[in-house]
Amino acid sequence: MFSSLYPLARAQLFRMDAEDAHHLTLRMLGAAGLAGMLAERASDSPRTVMGLSFRNPVGLAAGLDKDGACIDGLVSLGFGFIEVGTVTPRAQPGNPRPRMFRLPDAQALINRLGFNNRGVDQFVENVKAARYRGVLGLNIGKHADTPIERAAEDYLYCLERVYPFASYVTINISSPNTKNLRQLQGAGELDALLGALKDKQQRLSDMHGKLVPLALKIAPDLDDKQVKEIVAPLLRHKIDGVIATNTTLSRTAVKSMKHGDEAGGLSGKPVFEASNVVIRKLHAELGSEVPIIGVGGIMSGEDAREKLAAGASLVQIYTGLIYRGPALVTECVEALARTSAAA
Repeated sequence: MFSSLYPLARAQLFRMDAEDAHHLTLRMLGAAGLAGMLAERASDSPRTVMGLSFRNPVGLAAGLDKDGACIDGLVSLGFGFIEVGTVTPRAQPGNPRPRMFRLPDAQALINRLGFNNRGVDQFVENVKAARYRGVLGLNIGKHADTPIERAAEDYLYCLERVYPFASYVTINISSPNTKNLRQLQGAGELDALLGALKDKQQRLSDMHGKLVPLALKIAPDLDDKQVKEIVAPLLRHKIDGVIATNTTLSRTAVKSMKHGDEAGGLSGKPVFEASNVVIRKLHAELGSEVPIIGVGGIMSGEDAREKLAAGASLVQIYTGLIYRGPALVTECVEALARTSAAA
């Protein structure tokens, strides 16, 4: 019943600048009890993926809470797991505003935020302060000023800092809003980066007495050859998971709309099938060796089911939450629970 409040809140939020509304929503979620009022508790539907036990298979994608400041509020919306970040070694302001745009007719967003965050030290303090003890993914990236040939240094530094507090760590090499970042998806660059990260993971595992899984987040704008070039080092270095996908650079579905030509990554309904295509390709190559977390354009429980049918083991939502509100979380959990029961 409380989820019926969200359309009223959304009407007010959509009258505001998109980024201002984003920050206001996070402040509201931080208010005691508000998140619980907006959500209807979803039933548990446990899954084990990457050796981790998930309360349910529906998670929050990274990007909504870049600084990990609202973890407790977000998890009360019914998510089975939360991913926060992307965080970089040092604080950075991101790209100039305006840098976030709604496209309501397409149920989409365009953002060019550019990894705006307060840096990994503040991020870790926020994570440590959270009461949540479920599965928590910490998403790390490269600072905008770091030359691409030294990107591994940023990832290794962030991995060392977040490792003790993470259930899993996501390596974000697929944002279109940090110059040259997607270059790291190339075969040679990716092989070197994953090799360094896997070595660091093992050393940190020995130090802390626990193995924290590593997941790689990739773009939807990949052809067959590029997918194969990503699959090979994933398997060679025994990376624990892959998150498919980030935002798209394609504007085919929105080119005639207001804001449709804004620079940045497009998320929401228009990326749904593109991400499914990548998931299917990955699953065909990886089988059960590397689990896939499916992200991109989930606007209904049926969409979540399609992600699993394409080969994903878990799903994440972000833009759908903006348009549908907390009811979407419950709807997706219940839809996937029914699918599991029928299997």
